[in-house]
Amino acid sequence: MTHFVWLAVFAIAMAYLESAVVVYLRALFFPNGFTFPLPQMDRSIVITELGRELATIVMLLAPALMLARRSIERFAWFLFAFGVWDLFYYVWLKVLLGWPASLFDMDILFLVPVPWVGPVIAPCIVSVGFVLLAITILRGVEVNSAFGLKPVEWTLLGSGAAVILWSFMGDHLVHAVLQGGDPINGGPAYMLKDSGLDAAFSWFYFLLGTALATITLLCTWRRVLSGSVALRSSSSMLKNP
Repeated sequence: MTHFVWLAVFAIAMAYLESAVVVYLRALFFPNGFTFPLPQMDRSIVITELGRELATIVMLLAPALMLARRSIERFAWFLFAFGVWDLFYYVWLKVLLGWPASLFDMDILFLVPVPWVGPVIAPCIVSVGFVLLAITILRGVEVNSAFGLKPVEWTLLGSGAAVILWSFMGDHLVHAVLQGGDPINGGPAYMLKDSGLDAAFSWFYFLLGTALATITLLCTWRRVLSGSVALRSSSSMLKNP
């Protein structure tokens, strides 16, 4: 429980730092409001933002690597930290900026390798799923130290994640490839060349991916619950032979 509390505190504090940066950026570049299509970004700002976002992932990953030795546990702690961080990022933005006015306001979620765009509610749903899956996995490890996701669960989870990612950046990825011929180099080039970033988002793909990920969560939780029941039964038999 101590690990959960302190990792949550770390993620919440880090979310404040992230939201504070957004406050400064919006004051400098969007004094008239944050609306799509967005204006072009200066190259140095784009590169700095790319670096900052990559550094954010490293900062969320580092505690997870220190908290556990098994890959599945590290994965779970990373999901937990990411989910709490992302949820409180929007909480702090609401406190500091009064934004978003609605959970359906569009936002730029990430820039690597191209802009990820979606309504605020979408990453919030994903983050809640991260936290629930993390707790499920860590509970499974508590019940059985050899616990892990089955191949079919990894397949469903990976497929769901890929489809969700496509909902956020599919249109921009295609545009970047057509412009630059390279999704990695084309991403920043697209942001600099285009007249503005459009709010491209597909609810169909997002809901499909969310459904696949939810199936994974339910299957995993069912296995954990069955293991917990079996463990309690074994303990009861030992106490009352």
